[in-house]
Amino acid sequence: MSPSVYVETSIPSFYYEVRTEPEMVAQRRWTREWWDDHSRNYDLLTSIAVTDELESGSFDAKADALALISDLPLLDIDESIADTVATYIAHHVMPNDPAGDALHLAIASWHKCDFLLTWNCRHLANANKFGHIRRVNTLLGLYVPTLVTPFQLLGQEP
Repeated sequence: MSPSVYVETSIPSFYYEVRTEPEMVAQRRWTREWWDDHSRNYDLLTSIAVTDELESGSFDAKADALALISDLPLLDIDESIADTVATYIAHHVMPNDPAGDALHLAIASWHKCDFLLTWNCRHLANANKFGHIRRVNTLLGLYVPTLVTPFQLLGQEP
């Protein structure tokens, strides 16, 4: 069985990123390289939360971003996940946005995804937050996914 990867909203967004600043170009290149050359080594999963975020966005490649993830299985979101989101927010693990980062982390944790793949390095793939996330998930009896960027998975065959 291949490792599971929860694909968060920033991944299909960066696949079609058009900004020309060097860091944006690099993130787009790494996203495409991982998706095109390495993603087949993983079980990719996403959720309706990701498709909802993409659908509510206003960017030229929205249809392409949605098409990129259209074949991925959607993980269920139930009341337990909503309770976990509330706990993350109450314990200041994630910002006070029940449909944002806390929801993605709760989905990946509840479904025991090996990785949560994101370019959100402020709230998710942030080494300074790992300990806090691990403590809260451990208190809740939840799995702790590894929070990574596509760059971190390049060349790392499972």
